[in-house]
Amino acid sequence: MHKNMSSINNEPLFDVLSQYDIKVVSIRNETYKDKKGVWWIQTPDEYRILKKISNSEDTFKYILSAAEHLRKNGVNIPSVYKTKDEKDYVNINGTCYVLYEAVEGKSPSYSLPEDFKAIVKELAKFHAASAGFSPLEGTKPKIHLGKWVEQYTEQVEDMNRFYQTELEKSENDKIGKVIIEEFPAFYERTKQAIEGLKGKEYQDWSEKVKVRGGLCHQDFAAGNLLKNPSGKIYVLDTDSITIDIPARDIRKLLNKIMKKNGSWNLEIFRKFVRFYQSENPLDYSEWMVVKLDLMFPHLFLGAMNKFYYKRDKEWSFEKYLKRITEMVALEKTITPILENFDSIVSEEINQRKD
Repeated sequence: MHKNMSSINNEPLFDVLSQYDIKVVSIRNETYKDKKGVWWIQTPDEYRILKKISNSEDTFKYILSAAEHLRKNGVNIPSVYKTKDEKDYVNINGTCYVLYEAVEGKSPSYSLPEDFKAIVKELAKFHAASAGFSPLEGTKPKIHLGKWVEQYTEQVEDMNRFYQTELEKSENDKIGKVIIEEFPAFYERTKQAIEGLKGKEYQDWSEKVKVRGGLCHQDFAAGNLLKNPSGKIYVLDTDSITIDIPARDIRKLLNKIMKKNGSWNLEIFRKFVRFYQSENPLDYSEWMVVKLDLMFPHLFLGAMNKFYYKRDKEWSFEKYLKRITEMVALEKTITPILENFDSIVSEEINQRKD
């Protein structure tokens, strides 16, 4: 209870809620970090969800307009309640608060075949529904489109500096030893991926999305989805929506699924491609961009980055070591996928044409 009260005491929740035409029975805190918060608001008839947003107002306006575009095109995103004066959110001293409908349901599971199928199809629908979106005047969109080569180069060179530092030490701890052992092969993989991304396929797809419009969720994962009792999938937490090619979400979701599975698996990958293609067919050259993005060792570099920048204050050295070791092992199991990628994608594309 103590945590709940402190998060209410420091926040102008009553000022915020007084701007809505609702009767508040109780408030329960779900999560709370300085810049972000989520509360369950109980009214006499139902629950609603109040969120404190960490983005600036101009970025939040863009997020709301992107979610509205997707909603209009059939993506199930919880709706936003309007304030008494018909506004989408409340701004108190530059911080935005928004009231969402609460959806009933539970997170789907990657390991249940019908859930897996629903998740992948929903991601494809999300990307198809994002066509035609363009940011409104006066909003500040998040954009990753066309920036991969510079961003990825920066990420890997940053980690290369830590690797070089490890090499110069007279003695290395356990993590240092793993990095010295493993980094060179992953560095080669990043160079190959970045070289490929400098090619025509990535440029063409970026150009296509620039003209047609396209959004990525950035954390389209089971934990941000809800399957309601009738089997409908709802997409939650749209605060990170960015303008980019679908490959970004595809790679992130594939990494999540295979991480949960414990290793890369050809059959799971084949089904993923099949289900995605059924809702938002990509062409061969676009799948080749997905392949390059999977070749780039995001999980390994992410684990390294987390350790060297001590991103998780709570984590012990042992926990960082475990994470890095696990990501090294997982990343290495992708080889058969990369080797069979072209033929699997060709088969799935051709099957759809038959």
